[in-house]
Amino acid sequence: MKLLFWIFFVFVLNNNEVSMVPLKRDFVPFDEDDRDKSVWFLDHDYLENKYNMFKKVNAREKIVGWYHTGPKLHQNDIAINDLIRRYCSNSVLVIIDAHASNIGLPTEAYYSIEEVHDDGTPTSKTFEHVASEIGAEEAEEVGVEHLLRDIKDTVVGSLGQRITTQLLGLRGLHKQLSDVATYLQQVVDGQLPVNHVIVYHLQDMFNLLPDVTSPELVKSLSVKTNDQMLVVYLASLIRSIIALHNLINNKLANTDAEKKEIKEKESKDKKEDKEEKEKEKKEEKKTAEEKK
Repeated sequence: MKLLFWIFFVFVLNNNEVSMVPLKRDFVPFDEDDRDKSVWFLDHDYLENKYNMFKKVNAREKIVGWYHTGPKLHQNDIAINDLIRRYCSNSVLVIIDAHASNIGLPTEAYYSIEEVHDDGTPTSKTFEHVASEIGAEEAEEVGVEHLLRDIKDTVVGSLGQRITTQLLGLRGLHKQLSDVATYLQQVVDGQLPVNHVIVYHLQDMFNLLPDVTSPELVKSLSVKTNDQMLVVYLASLIRSIIALHNLINNKLANTDAEKKEIKEKESKDKKEDKEEKEKEKKEEKKTAEEKK
C-alpha cells in the first residue's frame, strides 16, 4: 500500500508561468487491494472538506497535484490521476523514494499526456517526465548559513562540488541506460510492443556517439588526460610540501616555546633563591643584634 498526499501551494500566475512557491501537503485516506491493484479506494470527500477549510484560511492556496511513496510508477496511477484532475486539470504526480540509497534527489515528477500511436490504434494516457528541483525558503537558507558559519571544513570546495556533481550525473546516466537496456530486452522477448519513437531517439543517440577508435580522438583524449593528471600530481605535491613545511614550523615553534618556558622557570627559581638568601641574611643580622 502506498501513501497518498495532496500538494497545495500559494498560486502565483504571471504570463502563464508559475513561479517557485512554497508547497504544502496533506494526507489523504487511501487503500488498495494488494492482490489486484485495479481495486482501490480514495476518500475524495475528505479532500473536499479539507480544501474548504484551507480556503477559509488562505484563499490563494490551490491544488497542483499529488504524490506517493512509490518508489516507482504503479498501474493504477493513471486512474488516480484522472480522479485528481477533477480538482486540478494539469495535476502533477511526484514520486518520492522514502528509502533512497543513491546520492541525489529522491523525487521524480510526471504529468499525464495523451500518447498517439503510429499504428492507428486509439490514444492512451501515459506519464511524461517533468524536470524538478528541491529548494529551501529564504528564511531556511539564512538559518542554515548561520548554523554553518562556524563550521570549517577544508574538504568542501569547488573541486569537491564538481566531483560530486559529476558523480551524480554518472549515476543518473547509468540508471537511464539500465532502463533503456531493460526496455529493449522486454521488446526482444515480446513483453512490450515496439515503439518507433523510442527507437528513433535511440538511433539518433547512437549516431551522435564519437568514434572512439579514431587515432586523433585517442591521442587528444590521452593528451587531455595527461594534462589533467599532471595538474592533480602537482597539486598533491604542493599540498604535501606545504603540509611538511607547516609541520616543521610547528615543531620549531614548540621547541622555542619549550626553551622559553625553561628559561623563565630557571630565572624564577634564581629569583626565589636570591630572595630566600636575602631573607636568611636579614634574620641572621637581626639575631646578632638581639644578642648584643
